[in-house]
Amino acid sequence: MADLFKLKIITPDKTFYEGDVEMVELTTTEGQIGIYARHIPLTAIVAPGVLTIHEGSEKREAALLSGFIQVLPEQVTIMAEIAEWPEEIDENRAMEAKVRAERRLKSGSAEVDMARAELALKRALVRLEVRE
Repeated sequence: MADLFKLKIITPDKTFYEGDVEMVELTTTEGQIGIYARHIPLTAIVAPGVLTIHEGSEKREAALLSGFIQVLPEQVTIMAEIAEWPEEIDENRAMEAKVRAERRLKSGSAEVDMARAELALKRALVRLEVRE
């Protein structure tokens, strides 16, 4: 049996997840990261991406859109602005957000905040990926 560590994911309104896991995978601003028990201490900024939680032979996926991660040898804490299970995602709303962001990016208008539009597109794409 693989070593386990405690994973806690906290959003502003609730504890999204808490349990013992074998591994967790997510995206940081530095790229993809996979964490096992006894990982070296680390603090990173969470970027929009798919969160994969390995619970024994099962994998659970969620949309993780922003926040911070603190990694200690026996515990990982993710303070997330937004974390959503697939069943919590409104597919139509995510698709509308994708179309809206793409339209803003294609406009080329000086009034459009391109960084904000790119982030909105990334968030929509992550939600749609998790929902599939």
